[in-house]
Amino acid sequence: MAGGSFAPTGVAKERAQQYQGRLTPYVIVTCIIAAVGGSLFGYDIGISGGVTSMDGFLKKFFKTVYKNKTHARENNYCKYDNQGLAAFTSSLYLAGLVASFVASPVTRNYGRRGSIICGGVSFLVGATLNASAENLAMLLLGRIMLGVGIGFGNQAIPLYLSELAPTHLRGALNMMFQLATTLGIFTANMINYGTQKLEPWGWRLSLGLALVPAAAMTVGGIFLPETPNSLIERGCKEEGRKVLERIRGTKNVSAEFQDMMDASEFANAIKHPFRNILERRNRPQLVMAIFMPTFQILTGINSILFYAPVLFQSMGFGGNAALYSSALTGAVLVTSTLISIAAVDKLGRRVLLITGGIQMIVCQVVVAVVLGFKFGDNQELSKGFSVLVVAVICLFVIAFGYSWGPLGWTVPSEIFPLETRSAGQSITVSVNLLFTFIIAQSFLSLLCALKFGIFLFFAGWITIMSVFVYLFLPETKGIPIEEMILMWRKHWFWKRIMPEEYPEADDSVNVRPNNSTI
Repeated sequence: MAGGSFAPTGVAKERAQQYQGRLTPYVIVTCIIAAVGGSLFGYDIGISGGVTSMDGFLKKFFKTVYKNKTHARENNYCKYDNQGLAAFTSSLYLAGLVASFVASPVTRNYGRRGSIICGGVSFLVGATLNASAENLAMLLLGRIMLGVGIGFGNQAIPLYLSELAPTHLRGALNMMFQLATTLGIFTANMINYGTQKLEPWGWRLSLGLALVPAAAMTVGGIFLPETPNSLIERGCKEEGRKVLERIRGTKNVSAEFQDMMDASEFANAIKHPFRNILERRNRPQLVMAIFMPTFQILTGINSILFYAPVLFQSMGFGGNAALYSSALTGAVLVTSTLISIAAVDKLGRRVLLITGGIQMIVCQVVVAVVLGFKFGDNQELSKGFSVLVVAVICLFVIAFGYSWGPLGWTVPSEIFPLETRSAGQSITVSVNLLFTFIIAQSFLSLLCALKFGIFLFFAGWITIMSVFVYLFLPETKGIPIEEMILMWRKHWFWKRIMPEEYPEADDSVNVRPNNSTI
Protein backbone atom coordinates (compact mmCIF):
# COMPACT_ATOMS: atom_id res chain seq x y z
CA MET A 1 0.00 0.00 0.00
CA ALA A 2 2.13 2.84 -1.29
CA GLY A 3 2.04 5.86 0.89
CA GLY A 4 -0.54 4.36 3.25
CA SER A 5 -1.07 6.48 6.32
CA PHE A 6 -1.69 3.70 8.84
CA ALA A 7 1.19 1.30 8.23
CA PRO A 8 4.05 1.48 10.73
CA THR A 9 7.21 3.07 9.38
CA GLY A 10 10.34 0.95 9.67
CA VAL A 11 10.84 -1.05 12.85
CA ALA A 12 8.54 -0.89 15.84
CA LYS A 13 10.75 -2.33 18.59
CA GLU A 14 14.07 -1.25 20.01
CA ARG A 15 16.61 -4.08 19.75
CA ALA A 16 19.79 -1.98 19.89
CA GLN A 17 21.02 -3.59 23.11
CA GLN A 18 20.84 -7.00 21.44
CA TYR A 19 23.14 -6.03 18.56
CA GLN A 20 26.35 -8.05 18.43
CA GLY A 21 29.59 -7.57 16.55
CA ARG A 22 32.67 -5.40 16.41
CA LEU A 23 34.57 -3.12 14.11
CA THR A 24 36.24 -5.51 11.71
CA PRO A 25 39.21 -4.78 9.42
CA TYR A 26 36.88 -5.64 6.55
CA VAL A 27 34.60 -2.71 7.43
CA ILE A 28 37.53 -0.32 7.80
CA VAL A 29 38.97 -1.20 4.38
CA THR A 30 35.64 -1.05 2.55
CA CYS A 31 34.74 2.28 4.17
CA ILE A 32 38.09 3.76 3.15
CA ILE A 33 37.60 2.62 -0.45
CA ALA A 34 34.05 3.97 -0.54
CA ALA A 35 35.03 7.28 1.02
CA VAL A 36 37.63 7.89 -1.69
CA GLY A 37 34.68 9.16 -3.72
CA GLY A 38 34.57 12.12 -1.38
CA SER A 39 38.03 13.11 -2.55
CA LEU A 40 36.57 13.82 -6.00
CA PHE A 41 34.12 16.31 -4.52
CA GLY A 42 36.88 17.91 -2.48
CA TYR A 43 39.41 17.91 -5.31
CA ASP A 44 37.04 19.86 -7.51
CA ILE A 45 36.25 22.40 -4.79
CA GLY A 46 39.95 22.96 -4.19
CA ILE A 47 41.07 22.91 -7.80
CA SER A 48 38.48 25.38 -9.14
CA GLY A 49 39.59 28.39 -7.11
CA GLY A 50 43.26 27.88 -7.96
CA VAL A 51 42.69 27.34 -11.66
CA THR A 52 40.47 30.42 -11.98
CA SER A 53 43.31 32.58 -10.63
CA MET A 54 45.94 31.23 -13.08
CA ASP A 55 46.91 33.63 -15.88
CA GLY A 56 47.18 30.90 -18.54
CA PHE A 57 43.64 29.69 -17.85
CA LEU A 58 42.18 33.22 -17.79
CA LYS A 59 43.96 34.23 -21.01
CA LYS A 60 42.54 31.23 -22.87
CA PHE A 61 38.95 31.24 -21.64
CA PHE A 62 38.25 34.52 -19.77
CA LYS A 63 40.27 37.33 -21.32
CA THR A 64 38.07 40.05 -19.80
CA VAL A 65 38.78 38.78 -16.30
CA TYR A 66 42.49 38.66 -17.06
CA LYS A 67 42.43 42.31 -18.17
CA ASN A 68 40.54 43.34 -15.03
CA LYS A 69 42.97 41.40 -12.87
CA THR A 70 46.00 43.18 -14.30
CA HIS A 71 44.39 46.64 -14.40
CA ALA A 72 46.17 49.09 -12.16
CA ARG A 73 43.07 50.80 -10.77
CA GLU A 74 40.09 48.72 -9.74
CA ASN A 75 37.80 48.01 -6.84
CA ASN A 76 39.56 45.32 -4.81
CA TYR A 77 36.31 43.46 -4.29
CA CYS A 78 35.18 43.49 -7.94
CA LYS A 79 38.20 42.57 -10.08
CA TYR A 80 37.03 38.94 -10.55
CA ASP A 81 33.30 39.68 -10.94
CA ASN A 82 32.43 37.80 -14.13
CA GLN A 83 29.39 35.55 -14.66
CA GLY A 84 31.19 33.39 -17.20
CA LEU A 85 33.97 32.64 -14.72
CA ALA A 86 31.36 31.91 -12.05
CA ALA A 87 29.57 29.58 -14.49
CA PHE A 88 32.76 27.52 -14.88
CA THR A 89 32.62 26.78 -11.16
CA SER A 90 28.86 26.53 -10.68
CA SER A 91 27.85 24.50 -13.77
CA LEU A 92 29.17 21.36 -12.13
CA TYR A 93 26.80 21.71 -9.19
CA LEU A 94 23.74 22.37 -11.32
CA ALA A 95 24.49 19.16 -13.25
CA GLY A 96 25.00 17.31 -9.97
CA LEU A 97 21.63 18.52 -8.71
CA VAL A 98 19.83 16.99 -11.72
CA ALA A 99 21.92 13.81 -11.58
CA SER A 100 21.10 13.21 -7.91
CA PHE A 101 17.45 12.55 -8.81
CA VAL A 102 18.49 10.05 -11.47
CA ALA A 103 20.83 8.44 -8.95
CA SER A 104 18.03 7.82 -6.42
CA PRO A 105 16.23 5.00 -8.30
CA VAL A 106 19.60 3.57 -9.38
CA THR A 107 20.73 3.46 -5.76
CA ARG A 108 17.50 1.86 -4.58
CA ASN A 109 16.95 -0.64 -7.40
CA TYR A 110 20.53 -1.57 -8.29
CA GLY A 111 22.37 -0.96 -5.04
CA ARG A 112 24.78 1.57 -3.59
CA ARG A 113 27.71 0.10 -5.51
CA GLY A 114 26.00 0.77 -8.84
CA SER A 115 25.75 4.49 -8.14
CA ILE A 116 29.36 4.63 -6.91
CA ILE A 117 30.61 3.04 -10.14
CA CYS A 118 28.43 5.33 -12.32
CA GLY A 119 29.83 8.33 -10.50
CA GLY A 120 33.40 7.20 -11.04
CA VAL A 121 32.93 6.66 -14.77
CA SER A 122 31.30 10.10 -15.19
CA PHE A 123 34.21 11.69 -13.38
CA LEU A 124 36.72 9.96 -15.66
CA VAL A 125 34.97 11.42 -18.71
CA GLY A 126 34.67 14.89 -17.19
CA ALA A 127 38.29 15.09 -16.08
CA THR A 128 39.48 14.02 -19.54
CA LEU A 129 37.36 16.71 -21.25
CA ASN A 130 38.53 19.44 -18.88
CA ALA A 131 42.21 18.61 -19.20
CA SER A 132 42.04 18.64 -23.01
CA ALA A 133 39.60 21.57 -23.41
CA GLU A 134 40.24 23.86 -26.35
CA ASN A 135 37.17 26.08 -26.00
CA LEU A 136 34.64 27.16 -23.39
CA ALA A 137 31.97 24.72 -24.60
CA MET A 138 34.30 21.75 -24.15
CA LEU A 139 35.32 23.07 -20.73
CA LEU A 140 31.71 23.40 -19.55
CA LEU A 141 30.75 19.97 -20.95
CA GLY A 142 33.55 18.46 -18.87
CA ARG A 143 32.24 20.29 -15.82
CA ILE A 144 28.77 18.91 -16.44
CA MET A 145 30.11 15.34 -16.57
CA LEU A 146 31.97 15.99 -13.32
CA GLY A 147 28.65 17.17 -11.90
CA VAL A 148 26.96 13.92 -12.88
CA GLY A 149 29.72 12.08 -11.03
CA ILE A 150 29.19 14.19 -7.94
CA GLY A 151 25.42 13.63 -8.10
CA PHE A 152 25.87 9.85 -8.09
CA GLY A 153 28.76 9.76 -5.64
CA ASN A 154 27.22 12.05 -3.05
CA GLN A 155 23.96 10.15 -3.30
CA ALA A 156 25.42 6.70 -2.67
CA ILE A 157 28.57 7.06 -0.56
CA PRO A 158 27.14 8.57 2.66
CA LEU A 159 24.36 5.95 2.57
CA TYR A 160 26.88 3.19 1.99
CA LEU A 161 28.99 4.27 4.95
CA SER A 162 26.02 4.70 7.30
CA GLU A 163 24.62 1.28 6.47
CA LEU A 164 27.91 -0.57 6.71
CA ALA A 165 29.12 0.97 9.98
CA PRO A 166 28.40 -0.50 13.45
CA THR A 167 25.88 1.65 15.32
CA HIS A 168 28.30 2.90 17.98
CA LEU A 169 30.84 4.04 15.35
CA ARG A 170 28.50 5.16 12.58
CA GLY A 171 29.33 8.86 12.98
CA ALA A 172 33.09 8.35 12.81
CA LEU A 173 33.01 5.98 9.84
CA ASN A 174 30.49 8.10 7.97
CA MET A 175 32.88 11.01 8.32
CA MET A 176 35.40 9.13 6.22
CA PHE A 177 33.52 10.74 3.32
CA GLN A 178 34.17 14.22 4.71
CA LEU A 179 37.78 13.34 5.55
CA ALA A 180 38.34 12.24 1.96
CA THR A 181 36.69 15.47 0.81
CA THR A 182 39.04 17.58 2.91
CA LEU A 183 42.06 15.58 1.74
CA GLY A 184 40.90 16.20 -1.82
CA ILE A 185 40.72 19.94 -1.13
CA PHE A 186 44.17 19.99 0.44
CA THR A 187 45.67 17.91 -2.37
CA ALA A 188 44.13 20.22 -4.96
CA ASN A 189 45.52 23.30 -3.22
CA MET A 190 49.01 21.83 -3.11
CA ILE A 191 48.80 20.81 -6.77
CA ASN A 192 47.67 24.32 -7.71
CA TYR A 193 50.58 25.76 -5.77
CA GLY A 194 52.93 23.73 -7.99
CA THR A 195 51.15 23.95 -11.35
CA GLN A 196 50.64 27.73 -11.26
CA LYS A 197 54.38 27.97 -11.98
CA LEU A 198 53.94 25.90 -15.17
CA GLU A 199 52.48 28.66 -17.32
CA PRO A 200 50.62 28.61 -19.59
CA TRP A 201 49.55 24.94 -19.35
CA GLY A 202 49.68 24.21 -15.62
CA TRP A 203 45.90 24.46 -15.33
CA ARG A 204 45.54 21.42 -17.62
CA LEU A 205 47.57 19.32 -15.22
CA SER A 206 45.51 20.54 -12.27
CA LEU A 207 42.22 19.58 -13.94
CA GLY A 208 43.56 16.35 -15.45
CA LEU A 209 44.83 14.90 -12.17
CA ALA A 210 41.19 14.39 -11.14
CA LEU A 211 41.56 11.18 -13.16
CA VAL A 212 43.48 9.61 -10.27
CA PRO A 213 40.71 9.65 -7.61
CA ALA A 214 38.12 8.98 -10.34
CA ALA A 215 39.93 5.78 -11.30
CA ALA A 216 40.25 4.79 -7.63
CA MET A 217 36.50 5.32 -7.11
CA THR A 218 35.56 3.32 -10.20
CA VAL A 219 37.87 0.37 -9.57
CA GLY A 220 37.14 0.38 -5.85
CA GLY A 221 33.40 0.37 -6.52
CA ILE A 222 33.72 -2.78 -8.59
CA PHE A 223 35.27 -4.70 -5.68
CA LEU A 224 33.18 -3.26 -2.83
CA PRO A 225 30.52 -5.48 -1.23
CA GLU A 226 26.91 -4.31 -1.35
CA THR A 227 25.40 -3.24 1.98
CA PRO A 228 23.20 -5.79 3.80
CA ASN A 229 20.36 -3.26 3.89
CA SER A 230 20.37 -2.89 0.11
CA LEU A 231 20.64 -6.64 -0.52
CA ILE A 232 17.72 -7.39 1.80
CA GLU A 233 15.64 -4.59 0.31
CA ARG A 234 16.18 -6.11 -3.16
CA GLY A 235 15.19 -9.61 -2.02
CA CYS A 236 18.65 -11.15 -1.49
CA LYS A 237 18.03 -12.01 2.16
CA GLU A 238 20.46 -14.88 2.58
CA GLU A 239 23.25 -12.98 0.86
CA GLY A 240 22.42 -9.95 2.99
CA ARG A 241 22.76 -11.99 6.19
CA LYS A 242 26.08 -13.42 5.06
CA VAL A 243 27.46 -9.95 4.35
CA LEU A 244 26.15 -8.75 7.73
CA GLU A 245 27.89 -11.64 9.52
CA ARG A 246 31.07 -10.88 7.60
CA ILE A 247 31.16 -7.16 8.40
CA ARG A 248 30.21 -7.68 12.07
CA GLY A 249 32.64 -10.55 12.60
CA THR A 250 30.05 -12.81 14.26
CA LYS A 251 27.23 -15.23 13.45
CA ASN A 252 25.06 -13.70 16.16
CA VAL A 253 23.43 -10.92 14.12
CA SER A 254 19.78 -11.96 14.52
CA ALA A 255 18.60 -8.74 16.21
CA GLU A 256 20.17 -6.41 13.64
CA PHE A 257 19.12 -8.67 10.78
CA GLN A 258 15.52 -8.67 12.04
CA ASP A 259 15.51 -4.86 12.14
CA MET A 260 16.69 -4.84 8.54
CA MET A 261 14.02 -7.39 7.58
CA ASP A 262 11.28 -5.33 9.22
CA ALA A 263 12.47 -2.18 7.50
CA SER A 264 12.77 -3.97 4.17
CA GLU A 265 9.26 -5.40 4.40
CA PHE A 266 7.78 -1.95 4.72
CA ALA A 267 10.20 -0.45 2.18
CA ASN A 268 9.07 -2.89 -0.49
CA ALA A 269 5.45 -1.82 0.08
CA ILE A 270 6.38 1.75 -0.83
CA LYS A 271 6.32 2.13 -4.60
CA HIS A 272 6.76 5.90 -4.68
CA PRO A 273 9.42 6.98 -2.15
CA PHE A 274 9.36 10.64 -3.16
CA ARG A 275 5.58 10.79 -2.68
CA ASN A 276 5.81 8.90 0.58
CA ILE A 277 8.50 11.18 1.99
CA LEU A 278 6.04 14.09 1.86
CA GLU A 279 3.67 12.39 4.31
CA ARG A 280 3.32 13.69 7.83
CA ARG A 281 5.11 10.78 9.49
CA ASN A 282 8.24 11.63 7.49
CA ARG A 283 8.06 15.36 8.16
CA PRO A 284 11.00 15.56 10.64
CA GLN A 285 13.37 13.73 8.29
CA LEU A 286 12.25 15.81 5.31
CA VAL A 287 12.86 19.04 7.23
CA MET A 288 16.38 17.89 8.15
CA ALA A 289 17.11 16.73 4.59
CA ILE A 290 16.31 20.24 3.38
CA PHE A 291 17.73 22.44 6.13
CA MET A 292 20.94 20.60 7.05
CA PRO A 293 22.53 20.86 3.56
CA THR A 294 21.14 24.37 3.10
CA PHE A 295 22.71 25.56 6.33
CA GLN A 296 25.96 23.75 5.54
CA ILE A 297 26.42 25.89 2.42
CA LEU A 298 25.20 29.09 4.08
CA THR A 299 28.07 28.92 6.55
CA GLY A 300 30.05 30.53 3.72
CA ILE A 301 32.66 27.76 3.65
CA ASN A 302 32.32 27.10 -0.07
CA SER A 303 32.97 30.76 -0.78
CA ILE A 304 36.29 30.45 1.00
CA LEU A 305 37.21 27.06 -0.47
CA PHE A 306 36.09 27.81 -4.05
CA TYR A 307 37.64 31.22 -4.26
CA ALA A 308 40.39 31.17 -1.61
CA PRO A 309 43.17 32.22 -4.02
CA VAL A 310 40.86 34.79 -5.65
CA LEU A 311 39.75 36.03 -2.23
CA PHE A 312 43.29 36.38 -0.93
CA GLN A 313 44.47 38.06 -4.13
CA SER A 314 41.54 40.49 -3.82
CA MET A 315 42.88 41.33 -0.35
CA GLY A 316 46.24 42.21 -1.85
CA PHE A 317 48.17 38.98 -1.37
CA GLY A 318 50.57 38.10 -4.16
CA GLY A 319 49.81 35.11 -6.42
CA ASN A 320 52.10 32.71 -4.58
CA ALA A 321 50.99 33.96 -1.16
CA ALA A 322 47.33 33.56 -2.13
CA LEU A 323 47.78 29.95 -3.21
CA TYR A 324 49.92 29.24 -0.17
CA SER A 325 47.25 30.68 2.14
CA SER A 326 44.52 28.59 0.50
CA ALA A 327 46.70 25.47 0.84
CA LEU A 328 47.03 26.27 4.53
CA THR A 329 43.25 26.41 4.95
CA GLY A 330 42.99 23.03 3.20
CA ALA A 331 45.47 21.47 5.62
CA VAL A 332 43.58 22.95 8.58
CA LEU A 333 40.33 21.47 7.25
CA VAL A 334 41.84 17.98 7.16
CA THR A 335 43.09 18.28 10.75
CA SER A 336 39.75 19.52 12.09
CA THR A 337 37.89 16.67 10.38
CA LEU A 338 40.10 14.21 12.29
CA ILE A 339 39.01 15.96 15.50
CA SER A 340 35.38 15.43 14.54
CA ILE A 341 35.92 11.74 13.76
CA ALA A 342 37.38 11.26 17.25
CA ALA A 343 34.64 13.23 19.02
CA VAL A 344 31.37 12.67 17.17
CA ASP A 345 30.41 9.34 18.76
CA LYS A 346 31.50 10.51 22.22
CA LEU A 347 30.22 14.08 22.43
CA GLY A 348 27.36 13.69 19.97
CA ARG A 349 26.18 15.63 16.95
CA ARG A 350 24.42 18.52 18.70
CA VAL A 351 27.41 19.62 20.79
CA LEU A 352 29.71 19.80 17.77
CA LEU A 353 27.18 21.63 15.60
CA ILE A 354 26.38 24.29 18.20
CA THR A 355 29.94 24.95 19.40
CA GLY A 356 31.21 25.01 15.82
CA GLY A 357 28.49 27.49 14.91
CA ILE A 358 29.46 29.88 17.71
CA GLN A 359 33.12 29.75 16.70
CA MET A 360 32.27 30.43 13.05
CA ILE A 361 30.11 33.44 13.95
CA VAL A 362 32.95 35.04 15.90
CA CYS A 363 35.42 34.43 13.06
CA GLN A 364 33.16 35.88 10.37
CA VAL A 365 32.54 39.02 12.44
CA VAL A 366 36.27 39.51 13.10
CA VAL A 367 37.15 39.23 9.40
CA ALA A 368 34.36 41.67 8.50
CA VAL A 369 35.60 44.21 11.06
CA VAL A 370 39.23 43.97 9.89
CA LEU A 371 38.32 44.35 6.23
CA GLY A 372 35.79 47.08 6.98
CA PHE A 373 38.31 49.30 8.74
CA LYS A 374 41.60 48.36 7.08
CA PHE A 375 40.80 47.40 3.49
CA GLY A 376 39.24 49.44 0.68
CA ASP A 377 39.57 50.35 -2.98
CA ASN A 378 43.13 50.29 -4.29
CA GLN A 379 44.45 49.31 -0.87
CA GLU A 380 46.30 46.30 0.42
CA LEU A 381 46.20 44.89 3.93
CA SER A 382 49.33 45.43 5.98
CA LYS A 383 51.38 42.35 6.71
CA GLY A 384 50.12 42.17 10.28
CA PHE A 385 46.45 42.36 9.33
CA SER A 386 46.99 39.92 6.44
CA VAL A 387 48.33 37.36 8.90
CA LEU A 388 45.39 38.06 11.22
CA VAL A 389 42.86 37.49 8.41
CA VAL A 390 44.47 34.18 7.42
CA ALA A 391 44.62 33.07 11.07
CA VAL A 392 40.95 33.88 11.68
CA ILE A 393 39.89 32.20 8.44
CA CYS A 394 41.81 29.10 9.59
CA LEU A 395 39.91 29.19 12.90
CA PHE A 396 36.69 29.42 10.89
CA VAL A 397 37.73 26.43 8.78
CA ILE A 398 38.58 24.46 11.94
CA ALA A 399 35.10 25.10 13.32
CA PHE A 400 33.46 24.07 10.05
CA GLY A 401 35.69 21.01 9.78
CA TYR A 402 34.57 19.51 13.10
CA SER A 403 30.92 20.57 12.88
CA TRP A 404 28.83 21.45 9.85
CA GLY A 405 31.32 20.07 7.32
CA PRO A 406 31.01 16.38 8.18
CA LEU A 407 27.72 16.49 10.09
CA GLY A 408 25.89 18.24 7.26
CA TRP A 409 26.24 14.91 5.45
CA THR A 410 26.24 12.50 8.39
CA VAL A 411 22.96 13.50 10.03
CA PRO A 412 20.74 13.32 6.91
CA SER A 413 22.29 10.01 5.83
CA GLU A 414 21.44 8.26 9.11
CA ILE A 415 17.91 9.46 9.96
CA PHE A 416 15.74 8.04 7.16
CA PRO A 417 13.89 4.70 7.30
CA LEU A 418 14.87 2.28 4.56
CA GLU A 419 11.76 2.90 2.45
CA THR A 420 12.62 6.58 1.91
CA ARG A 421 16.39 6.47 2.44
CA SER A 422 17.46 6.80 -1.20
CA ALA A 423 14.84 9.49 -1.84
CA GLY A 424 15.89 11.35 1.30
CA GLN A 425 19.54 11.26 0.32
CA SER A 426 18.63 12.56 -3.14
CA ILE A 427 16.87 15.51 -1.55
CA THR A 428 19.88 16.15 0.70
CA VAL A 429 22.31 16.03 -2.23
CA SER A 430 20.13 18.11 -4.55
CA VAL A 431 19.52 20.82 -1.94
CA ASN A 432 23.25 20.90 -1.14
CA LEU A 433 24.15 21.22 -4.80
CA LEU A 434 21.40 23.78 -5.47
CA PHE A 435 22.73 26.13 -2.80
CA THR A 436 26.31 25.35 -3.79
CA PHE A 437 25.37 26.42 -7.32
CA ILE A 438 23.66 29.59 -6.08
CA ILE A 439 26.60 30.61 -3.89
CA ALA A 440 29.20 29.69 -6.53
CA GLN A 441 27.36 31.67 -9.21
CA SER A 442 26.62 34.69 -7.04
CA PHE A 443 29.61 34.93 -4.67
CA LEU A 444 31.80 37.11 -6.88
CA SER A 445 28.89 39.50 -7.45
CA LEU A 446 28.01 39.46 -3.75
CA LEU A 447 31.63 40.17 -2.85
CA CYS A 448 31.57 43.13 -5.22
CA ALA A 449 28.23 44.44 -3.90
CA LEU A 450 28.50 43.74 -0.17
CA LYS A 451 32.29 44.01 0.18
CA PHE A 452 33.27 43.11 3.76
CA GLY A 453 29.54 42.77 4.55
CA ILE A 454 29.59 39.36 2.85
CA PHE A 455 31.10 37.93 6.02
CA LEU A 456 28.35 39.46 8.19
CA PHE A 457 25.80 38.00 5.78
CA PHE A 458 27.11 34.49 6.44
CA ALA A 459 27.46 35.16 10.18
CA GLY A 460 23.73 35.92 10.30
CA TRP A 461 22.89 32.59 8.70
CA ILE A 462 25.17 30.68 11.08
CA THR A 463 23.31 32.26 13.99
CA ILE A 464 19.99 31.03 12.59
CA MET A 465 21.25 27.50 11.99
CA SER A 466 22.73 27.19 15.48
CA VAL A 467 19.36 28.09 17.00
CA PHE A 468 17.68 25.59 14.66
CA VAL A 469 19.92 22.76 15.88
CA TYR A 470 19.37 23.73 19.52
CA LEU A 471 15.60 23.59 19.14
CA PHE A 472 14.81 20.95 16.53
CA LEU A 473 17.62 18.41 16.05
CA PRO A 474 17.52 15.47 18.51
CA GLU A 475 20.74 13.63 19.32
CA THR A 476 21.27 10.64 16.99
CA LYS A 477 24.42 9.32 18.68
CA GLY A 478 24.25 5.59 19.39
CA ILE A 479 20.81 5.00 17.83
CA PRO A 480 20.64 2.12 15.31
CA ILE A 481 19.89 3.40 11.83
CA GLU A 482 16.80 1.18 11.49
CA GLU A 483 15.43 2.37 14.84
CA MET A 484 15.89 6.07 14.14
CA ILE A 485 12.15 6.48 13.55
CA LEU A 486 11.52 5.88 17.26
CA MET A 487 13.74 8.84 18.16
CA TRP A 488 11.39 11.40 16.65
CA ARG A 489 8.55 10.15 18.84
CA LYS A 490 10.54 11.17 21.92
CA HIS A 491 11.51 14.68 20.82
CA TRP A 492 9.69 17.60 22.53
CA PHE A 493 8.60 19.16 19.21
CA TRP A 494 8.46 16.41 16.61
CA LYS A 495 6.27 14.12 18.74
CA ARG A 496 3.50 16.65 18.10
CA ILE A 497 3.91 16.19 14.34
CA MET A 498 4.28 12.41 14.26
CA PRO A 499 0.96 10.50 13.90
CA GLU A 500 -0.31 8.30 16.73
CA GLU A 501 0.49 4.98 15.12
CA TYR A 502 3.37 3.51 17.10
CA PRO A 503 1.97 2.02 20.30
CA GLU A 504 5.20 0.10 20.82
CA ALA A 505 7.28 3.28 21.09
CA ASP A 506 8.23 4.42 24.57
CA ASP A 507 7.14 8.03 25.05
CA SER A 508 8.41 8.27 28.58
CA VAL A 509 11.51 10.25 27.58
CA ASN A 510 10.92 13.72 26.20
CA VAL A 511 13.94 15.40 24.74
CA ARG A 512 13.98 19.13 25.45
CA PRO A 513 16.17 21.55 23.48
CA ASN A 514 18.81 21.67 26.20
CA ASN A 515 19.29 17.91 26.19
CA SER A 516 21.95 16.33 24.05
CA THR A 517 20.89 12.74 24.57
CA ILE A 518 17.76 10.73 24.05
